[in-house]
Amino acid sequence: MELTFNSLIDLIRNLPLSEKEEIKFIVERAITEESRDIIYKNYLNGRKEIKKGKLKFSGNISELKKML
Repeated sequence: MELTFNSLIDLIRNLPLSEKEEIKFIVERAITEESRDIIYKNYLNGRKEIKKGKLKFSGNISELKKML
């Protein structure tokens, strides 16, 4: 049985409140984990760029504007 997004939404709407809350908890947890994975991958990429000397840091506003 293949579900479309709309049919899945309809199924969820017909569930009891407790099951909707459980789905909400599962989805929120999945979103949090995925966000953490993205942040970690960005961190690793940033470390690689620092090691390669591709990233520049400055506290000078004029210099920062030039970098953009």
